[in-house]
Amino acid sequence: MTGSVEERAWQRAVSYILWPGLLCVALAATYLGMQTDHSIFYFNLVYLSFAVSVGVLERVMPHERAWLKNDHQTAANLSHTLLNKGLVQILVLVTVSVGLADAVQPEAGSTEGLWPGNWPMVLQVALGLVAAEFGLYWAHRLAHDIPFLWRFHAVHHSVTRLWFINTGRFHFIDTLMSVVLSQPLLYLAGAPMEVFLWVSAVTAFIGVLTHCNIVMRGGPLRYVFNTPELHRWHHSMDPAEGNMNYGENLMLFDLLFGSYFYADRRPPARIGIEGPMPARFFGQLMAPFLARR
Repeated sequence: MTGSVEERAWQRAVSYILWPGLLCVALAATYLGMQTDHSIFYFNLVYLSFAVSVGVLERVMPHERAWLKNDHQTAANLSHTLLNKGLVQILVLVTVSVGLADAVQPEAGSTEGLWPGNWPMVLQVALGLVAAEFGLYWAHRLAHDIPFLWRFHAVHHSVTRLWFINTGRFHFIDTLMSVVLSQPLLYLAGAPMEVFLWVSAVTAFIGVLTHCNIVMRGGPLRYVFNTPELHRWHHSMDPAEGNMNYGENLMLFDLLFGSYFYADRRPPARIGIEGPMPARFFGQLMAPFLARR
């Protein structure tokens, strides 16, 4: 009896450490990779290793055992991920290789313009996250509030379980909406390319953690960052719970605009949408355009 109590206490302690621990390790590995001439390659290597590690932990200490069952959506989830993430990385590679990024954005450390280039990079990244989050928050909230935009966002919410594979399951129009509303703020402020890359890296890692099926507790961190505890409520089929917690990385604007939600009880295991969604990738791409309402 004593052993089982101690084991539960140990698991609870680990659940508080996992979220910040995994994120810090991923960011540290990304930092080392960015010191090389092949930063994009090393980031992809770190990201893949990070995702695999999260996938293993989902089997070791799952939040919902029912979510371990195959929903036959893995191929569709990966196809959405490759379409969205692949196009973004191709765009980054092209802009860097042809020198467009250097021509448009100032070098790191520049004090010209609005951007505080003389700040330490960690503070510049923090500012970049806040600036980008404003657009990400409203892109997400509008996708819930405007029926036409919901057609595209529903592709993401149609999943019936949360796990690391459906992190990138977004209709490309939904992704484009988020990019259009978030990235221009950084461009107009004159943020250097390093800030763009770091904001993208942080968003990628937090996205995997947000959707993972692992027992994690954010504690006070959930008032700052979007954690699995919060995002599971966002996938609730109850509008009073699901139309909340719109933050991508940070909860700042949810707290400011009254859309922060957390309850001291277990989030619903049954998630998804009320209407139908095609099972295959191409059908999901076409569904928003064919929907009658």
